[in-house]
Amino acid sequence: MGARSGGRAIALQILFGLDAGGSLDDVAATGLDAGAVDVALERYWRSFEDREAQAEDVDPEARAFADVLVREVMASIRRIDEAVQHASINWRLARMPRVDRNVVRIGAFELLVRRDVPRAVAIDEAVELAKRFGGDDSAKFVNGLLERVADEAGRAEPRNKPQSHPPRRRR
Repeated sequence: MGARSGGRAIALQILFGLDAGGSLDDVAATGLDAGAVDVALERYWRSFEDREAQAEDVDPEARAFADVLVREVMASIRRIDEAVQHASINWRLARMPRVDRNVVRIGAFELLVRRDVPRAVAIDEAVELAKRFGGDDSAKFVNGLLERVADEAGRAEPRNKPQSHPPRRRR
């Protein structure tokens, strides 16, 4: 697993923890509390102290990417949640499974804010997270929702040019 993929998986776990603790609801209502993000990051990395695996065993690039990703997602959470809610059909954000909701937030962030991340990469990485951490239908749900977010954000799928075939030879 690459550093960015690993970082996304770590970020998902941290965002899931913030979501479970109600911090994301607070951010959506009152704005970003950078202190809560710092505490969540510190708590996550400190949690390795009681396990065989140590925080030092995590790829430093993955750790750095995860930290930045969590901070940036949290800073853009209102915009992300609005875009996801707008693209969602028959699903309120609060009713989505917590894993799916946070996978979609990461993917939507990369589609909306990180324009340097190609559409296919953002969606594929999110689908892989959904397969790894979500339920049986998570990957399909995440894929469909992020496709709509991408379309509505103007991140059009690159079109393949029709191949021109060389003229046929007559015999």
